[in-house]
Amino acid sequence: MKKHTRKALSLVLSLSVAGSLCMPAMAADESAEPAEDGIVVLYTNDVHCTSDDGMAYAAIAGYKAQMEEAYGADHVTLVDNGDAIQGGILGSMSNGSWIVDIMNAVGYDLAIPGNHEFDFKMSTFLDIAANQAEYTYLSCNFVDAEGNPVLEPYSMVTYGAVDVAYVGISTPETLTKSAPAYFQNEAGEYIYGFCQGSDGQELYDQVQDTVDAAREAGADYVVALAHLGEDAQSSPWMSTEVIANTTGIDVVLDGHSHTVEPSKTVANADGEDVLLSQTGTKAESIGKLVIGSDGTMTTELVALADVDTTTQAYTDAKTFIEGIQSEYKAKAEEVVATSSVDLTINDPATGERAVRSAETNLGDLCADAYRVMLGADIGWVNGGGVRDNIAAGDITYGDIIAVHPFGNLACLVEVTGQQILDALELGSMQVGVSENGGFLQVSGLKYTIDPSIPTSVQLDDAGNFVSVTGARRVSNVQVLDSETGTYAPIDPTATYTLASHNYMLKDGGDGYAMFGADNITILKDEVMVDNEVLINYIKDELGGVVGQQYANPKGDGRITILSTSAEPITRGEAYQALYELAGKPAVADKATFTDVTGKSYADAAAWAEDNGLSKGNDKGLFEGDRAITRAELATVLGRYATLTGVTAEEGGMSMREASDYAQIPSWALEGMSFCYNSNLMTTDSTGALHPNSAVLNTELNQMLAAFQALSASAA
Repeated sequence: MKKHTRKALSLVLSLSVAGSLCMPAMAADESAEPAEDGIVVLYTNDVHCTSDDGMAYAAIAGYKAQMEEAYGADHVTLVDNGDAIQGGILGSMSNGSWIVDIMNAVGYDLAIPGNHEFDFKMSTFLDIAANQAEYTYLSCNFVDAEGNPVLEPYSMVTYGAVDVAYVGISTPETLTKSAPAYFQNEAGEYIYGFCQGSDGQELYDQVQDTVDAAREAGADYVVALAHLGEDAQSSPWMSTEVIANTTGIDVVLDGHSHTVEPSKTVANADGEDVLLSQTGTKAESIGKLVIGSDGTMTTELVALADVDTTTQAYTDAKTFIEGIQSEYKAKAEEVVATSSVDLTINDPATGERAVRSAETNLGDLCADAYRVMLGADIGWVNGGGVRDNIAAGDITYGDIIAVHPFGNLACLVEVTGQQILDALELGSMQVGVSENGGFLQVSGLKYTIDPSIPTSVQLDDAGNFVSVTGARRVSNVQVLDSETGTYAPIDPTATYTLASHNYMLKDGGDGYAMFGADNITILKDEVMVDNEVLINYIKDELGGVVGQQYANPKGDGRITILSTSAEPITRGEAYQALYELAGKPAVADKATFTDVTGKSYADAAAWAEDNGLSKGNDKGLFEGDRAITRAELATVLGRYATLTGVTAEEGGMSMREASDYAQIPSWALEGMSFCYNSNLMTTDSTGALHPNSAVLNTELNQMLAAFQALSASAA
């Protein structure tokens, strides 16, 4: 490091401003004298190789040079708060080394390991920390089997007469958000940990002990470099919780949750305010902490797009990065296939990432690749392993690497139906609450998730699956018969072949402890790199072209998520849902209805017309945007049941005893009778059927799920 570092611990491994907040350093020694013009700490987090193949680092170098000119080189420190070396082609093609080389060239001083620093296995990270990085990795809670820190817990940096202690804190979620096997010995015993006690106290105590040691060593200020995040799923290890349960930290520079947090304050255990900031992800901005000469502290985010690109520092870094890029450019730009549709990980309506909480067409494609290429009954991939979109047109090797940057290896295993059910339950536990990198994109499976049912998944202290103790959110799980093309209910006692990658199946990544080498029968072991699985599937099985079977950005209806809101459903939405339940069969001709052109449900309307499910009104209109009544929906389901050979036997109370039986239109009696007798539609507490009331989306979801189960039992 350029700054004079003293009292260091022995290393175990020999925008413009988006917003700012100013506050006095709460725990600084009154005699401390910051540098005349202040101390500047520049920080990044979750860069994930950047969105521009590393070039954002040139802007970081340029801005660092600007700050050094303004404050003096000895008063500027550049730090990274984790998840830098993985997430793009630069990382995946070099096991992180190219990013480390760039960080060395830019002049990073300190860094902490995020969970993804371990994605290329423990030996790789330890080599990076000990031999490749010219900056120092810190972490007070990354410990060995005896509880000793593997890295320096903190580093003291002297700026003139002022000492600042930088304390590293890594998320305990690392144990599941990287592969658990990387932290275990050959016997499956954990030989590394992150102070991951389930109530958070073990982490709080470790941080407090480190902060106290730094204060006793003479620190005037304590800056925590953290990879903890603010997502609720990270509790009890969120940065806000660590602050609330400790004292002595002045500011926390955070990462992990990709939060854009220019500046906010959180009260510590003594009620004193602590600054908290995070820069988002992919190097859209760089954070700037200033410790003023009067002891005040401010944090702000500066957009890298606004950084001066005419400086020598920027030019030097750009030249260095371009040299690395030239090493992989030819390979990355090689066209390996084409796509006639946009393949996405996002929700088409909101543009927000969806692959970690719902089905998408790219998720379907990746899961299909595993199932087909390994000849499995079922294939799946974790949503966190599908990282980027693929636009319609030529698909390059670089595009595929961007989707699957981790270099995981494909495996085929034999498991029980119960293991499949437990895995689906684990993957669905955060649906309706937050994203989850372990959410499963599937092939050869259909299933339904009801987010209104609280998850009863039990996890151990490391975040690994233990059991399901109550009602299950996942239902109507069906497995595809590849020979007949039909689905049948899963048998918990039967065995199935499952294709995915080593991270999930062998290493128990994302908490999938129902798998792991001791719980599965391995049929094909690490036979192909994940990106090659996808390339070969498109080239060999799809003829080099991703076609219209993947056109729907929301996928082809393998995963049904019941809505928890109660809003009326339209006719178009109802018919579209039933069309997807039917597998979206090809439609030869357009509907004759004059009001469906350009509508999202146009194919569903044509299918309904072709199969006698809808004739429209007396004016030939489909009326897809009008709310559908219970009588109408029952009629449609009754007709569809006849079409598919599904019947229901009358039993119990007669529908004639419903208090509003007389209100059922004559044309709806047959359909209402079918739905009533098959328990798809029931009376309310007053005994009424409400045939002329609008159907709510929650009702539609429940009725279609019940119909799906009825169809499966009748098959």
